[in-house]
Amino acid sequence: MTAARMGPDERAAALAHMAGNELDVLVVGGGIVGAGVALDAVSRGLSVGLIEARDFASGTSSRSSKLIHGGLRYLEQLDFELVREALTERGLLLGRLAPHLVRPVPFLFPFHKHWERAYIGAGVTLYDLLSLTGRNTRGLPPHRHLTRTGALRVFPALRRDALAGALQYWDCQVDDARYVLTVLRTAATYGARIASRAQAVGFLREGEHVTGARVQDLETGDEIDVRAQQVVNAAGVWTDDIQEMVGGRGQIHVSASKGIHLVVPRDRIQASSGMILRTEKSVLFVIPWGRHWIIGTTDTPWNLDKAHPAASRADIDYVLDHINAVLRVPLTRDDVEGVYAGLRPLLSGESDETSKLSREHTVAHPVPGLVLIAGGKYTTYRVMAKDAVDAVAHGLDGKIPESVTDRIPLVGADGFAALWNQRHTIARESGLHVSRVVHLLRRYGSQIEDLLELMRRRPELKESVAGSDDYLRAEIVYAAEAEGARHLDDVLSRRTRIAFETWDRGIAAAEEAAELIAGPLGWSEDQVKREIEYYRKRIEAERAAQEQENDHEADAVQHGAPDIVPEATPKPPRVKS
Repeated sequence: MTAARMGPDERAAALAHMAGNELDVLVVGGGIVGAGVALDAVSRGLSVGLIEARDFASGTSSRSSKLIHGGLRYLEQLDFELVREALTERGLLLGRLAPHLVRPVPFLFPFHKHWERAYIGAGVTLYDLLSLTGRNTRGLPPHRHLTRTGALRVFPALRRDALAGALQYWDCQVDDARYVLTVLRTAATYGARIASRAQAVGFLREGEHVTGARVQDLETGDEIDVRAQQVVNAAGVWTDDIQEMVGGRGQIHVSASKGIHLVVPRDRIQASSGMILRTEKSVLFVIPWGRHWIIGTTDTPWNLDKAHPAASRADIDYVLDHINAVLRVPLTRDDVEGVYAGLRPLLSGESDETSKLSREHTVAHPVPGLVLIAGGKYTTYRVMAKDAVDAVAHGLDGKIPESVTDRIPLVGADGFAALWNQRHTIARESGLHVSRVVHLLRRYGSQIEDLLELMRRRPELKESVAGSDDYLRAEIVYAAEAEGARHLDDVLSRRTRIAFETWDRGIAAAEEAAELIAGPLGWSEDQVKREIEYYRKRIEAERAAQEQENDHEADAVQHGAPDIVPEATPKPPRVKS
C-alpha cells in the first residue's frame, strides 16, 4: 500500500471532504493521542476527519523526553499495571509497529549507598519481568549490575564519589514529533481526512447532542461546518478549553505540568550510555540524542500560555544544578545549545503537586455525541486511542470491529529490516555516505525511497541544509510536499530538530529552508521574508525568556512574539433551530 501524502493539495481536499460529508468521527487534536484515535477509528472501518489548530505535534507531543518506556519511577508508586501496560506497548512499537522509529537505549542507574543495590535491583528486576508479559515481539537485554569501577567505564564523566555502584538497564527512545506524523500518515493512508491549521471554534448542536464542529481554516479565514456522529476531544492540555465550548466544564479536569529539557553537545559528557538520576521530586534523564545529549526534566505547575510554555533561568539552573552534582566537569549555561519546554496533561486530583497527579488516562462522554480522552503518557497512546474509539462505538449504537492497531505497522515499517541490511548497497547506488542512509532509514524507514527519488530528480537536494550538517535539503522539501508542513517553524522545529540541535537555534538554516519550501507551498517572495522574520522573532523571544528569573517573567517575554498564524476566537455552540 502506497503511503498517503499530506501536502497542500491533500489538505485542501481533506477540508473540502469534511465540509461536504458527514463523518462517523471527527477528532479534535493532532498530537499523539488524536493521531492514534484517527488511526484506530479508520482501521475499524469508520469515516474519520482530524483537525489541529496549529501544526501536528506542536504541543506536548514534540516536547517530551522522547522516550518509549514503562516509567521505572511508577514502580515505586506501586502502579504496576501502568508500568506493565506501557512495557507491553514498548515491545509492540519496537518489534512490530515502528521498528524504524523506536530504538533501544541503555541507561545507567547509579546508587550512593551499598544497601541501595538490593532495593534498586529488585525494582529493575521487576521492570524486566513485567516487560516479558503481554504481546511483546522483541525483547531488550536484561539489566546488569556494575561496580563503581565498572560504572565509571560506562560513564567516565561521573565523579567517583558520586556513586557506590550502579545498574544498567534498557529502554527505548523516539523522535516524538516524527512518530506523531507517521501515525497520521498511516491513518491518512487508510482513508482518514487530516488538516492542520484548522481550528474548532465552536460545536454544532441539536438539543443536547453534539453533531459536529464549526471549523475555521486559519490559513484562509474560511469557516466550514463539519458534521460528525461523534466528536473526540483529544486536545491534551487544552481539554478543559474544548469542554467549555460545549457550554460548561465537565467532570474531568486536566492540569498542565511544565517539563523543560536542555540539549548539550555529545562531547560535553563522556559516556557510552544514558543515565537516570533520582531527584527530590521526580527523575532526571541524560539521554543520548545523535550528536547531542538531552537532559531533563522538571515537573512544575503551569497555568500561563499553553501554546508556548517558557523555560526560565530558574528551570535551566535547576537542571544544571542536578546534573552537575554528579559530573566531574560541570556544565555551564554556555554549554547549552538548545532548550525546549513542554506541558504534560495530567488528570487533576487531590494533590497540589503535579508530580503526584495521575499519568493514567480516562475516557468520558460529557455530553451526547462528544467523547473526551485525557491523561495518560506518550508510550500508551495506542491503548488510549483504543479506549476512546470503544467509547465512540457505544455512541454510534452499531456493531464496530475491535481495534486492530496492535497489528498495523506504521508507514515506513514494512520492508525496513531488509533495507537496513542493504544500507551499504543503497549508499553506493545513491552516492550518499552510508551514515546519511542510516539517518534517512531511522527517520523514514522504507519511505526512504521517496527521498531517494526526490534526490534523483534534483541532485542538489543531496547537500545538507545551510546551518545544519545533519539534515539534507531533500528532507526540507519533502516536509512540505508530503508531511503536512505549512510554515518554516513546522520544518525547523518538528519535521527536523534543527531548532534545538544547533547553537543558533536554526537561524542560519532559516533562509535556505524557507526558499526550499516556497515552491511546494506556493509562497511569494514577501511570504518567504515574512516566514524568516517570524521565525527569528520566535527564537529571540525564547532566548530572552530563558534569561528571566521565573515563569511569569519568562511567559511575558515569550508571549510577546506573535504567531505567524494566530488562532481564532472560539464561538458559542450552534444549536439547530
